[in-house]
Amino acid sequence: MSDHVILLHGLWMRGFALSMLHRRLMEAGFRVHRFDYLSVAATQQRILDRLQARMAALAGAADAVHLVGHSLGGLLALRVCLDGAAPPGRIVCLGSPLKGSAAARGFAAWGRGGEVLLGHNRELLEQGFERWDGSREVGMIAGRLPLGLGAVLGHLEGEHDGTVAVAETRLPGLTDHCVVEVSHTGLLFSPEVARRAAEFLRHGRFPPAVV
Repeated sequence: MSDHVILLHGLWMRGFALSMLHRRLMEAGFRVHRFDYLSVAATQQRILDRLQARMAALAGAADAVHLVGHSLGGLLALRVCLDGAAPPGRIVCLGSPLKGSAAARGFAAWGRGGEVLLGHNRELLEQGFERWDGSREVGMIAGRLPLGLGAVLGHLEGEHDGTVAVAETRLPGLTDHCVVEVSHTGLLFSPEVARRAAEFLRHGRFPPAVV
């Protein structure tokens, strides 16, 4: 028996974007799986049903089935665990706008074209959650290197990673939260992010910042 990790990519991405994070978490000792889904074309229920089935399939051979989600992937990770039926495990979100995304609302303001770009997860992206009351411990790693198109579309305020504001990642009910000097996409490639994610999956807390 061992700890398994399912990685979830974000909007407009596919599973190959998670390759570097996959390798680093494997090196940290986890059994890692990438969950690929059509972030725009697939309905949210279809994605959640497939994810639940994947988690259940792994549960029999695992001590825990953790979820690590980038951006929209983190929102879906929380959503799939809301009912408490998921196997034991923790969740790490990477730059996920858990309180709703100003950038997504900016896209939607374009009209029909913007709505199509957001797909069936538009409401989840725009509104997020009020708080986290699920049974799983959830840790958030947010970025504050402001490089990305979202800053132009969403008029982001305060610290942000170019796509998501740090304030949008601070959801009541989170177990732990930390901020690193990377952009939204850079969260997938940062060694520090992978190290912090592995620590939270093991212990439910992020390590102290390296000075």
